[in-house]
Amino acid sequence: MVNLKILMHLLIGLFFISTVSAATIYGTVYDLSLKKLNNARVEINTVPKQFTIAQNSSYSFNVPNGYYTIKAQLVQKNVVLESVEENITINQEGNYVLDLILFPNVEEGVEAIDVDVNGNVLETKKSSSIFVFVVPLIILFAAIIGIFYFKKSRKKPAAIKNDVEKTEEKFEDDYLEQLIKIIKHEGGRVTQKEIRKQIPLSEAKISLMIAELEHKGVIDKIKKGRGNIIILKKR
Repeated sequence: MVNLKILMHLLIGLFFISTVSAATIYGTVYDLSLKKLNNARVEINTVPKQFTIAQNSSYSFNVPNGYYTIKAQLVQKNVVLESVEENITINQEGNYVLDLILFPNVEEGVEAIDVDVNGNVLETKKSSSIFVFVVPLIILFAAIIGIFYFKKSRKKPAAIKNDVEKTEEKFEDDYLEQLIKIIKHEGGRVTQKEIRKQIPLSEAKISLMIAELEHKGVIDKIKKGRGNIIILKKR
């Protein structure tokens, strides 16, 4: 009888110890426009893994101390339309607020998943995004360079310098206008990686053009992973 009482005290003590060392992670799920999202699937890589469906745009997990990755996905018909991953470190008990902003899957294609009856992911696959565009910049580039060199031999050095400056300004304006057209053609949102594919300029030059348009208030640039998403502002 004495041994049974000792065992019960030990079990109660272990229960309170585990309760004290636990923490709660919770937050709200939003889309890119900061609108609350319902029914997003949120999971955390505890052992065993936990997941929940964010009812009323909210989620919550009870976890011990550790380093975790929280992944949220908006799934429709087994296709992931928006997603995000966030890391968080828990080093003491208490409440931790981590709001999640989901980004559209525009860089790597739309992700399709299969889940079982318990909500566990069985298989992940991706279908390629289709970008249809026509970019006649090579012809324009050749024409401008040809005109420049043709006039170079017939003008004085000062006139040549002025002509070069005007040509460079026109050249930059053409590319800025083309960049805006690309974003519009992609529905107002495109990755910087995709812009680089469509405009035959260096990565540094593309970055300067994006910075100029951002400074003028024409676009917004949002960091996602190792790349950027460029969004055209509504006027």
